[in-house]
Amino acid sequence: MAINKARLRHIHFWFAPIMFFPLLLTAITGSLFQVAVATGKAEQYLWLLDFHRGKFGRINLEIVYPLLNAFGVLMLVITGIIMWLQIRHKVRRRH
Repeated sequence: MAINKARLRHIHFWFAPIMFFPLLLTAITGSLFQVAVATGKAEQYLWLLDFHRGKFGRINLEIVYPLLNAFGVLMLVITGIIMWLQIRHKVRRRH
């Protein structure tokens, strides 16, 4: 099954900036909360877990936020690997 390279790059191009903020937020809040746990101040920073899980004030995405993060990461990984393999295939063909 041939994969249209332009379409694949287009999907990757649009998913990357969309997924940047949620993944960065998840990584930062998770890391900061682990620092709070290590210093024994976890109770004071429970609000970090709300952001980490997808609860943003009145907007509660706790049910879908992890699924959206996982879907986004999987799409970026799959499209990235396919593009990488296509480039490697071209390099091998030239040698």
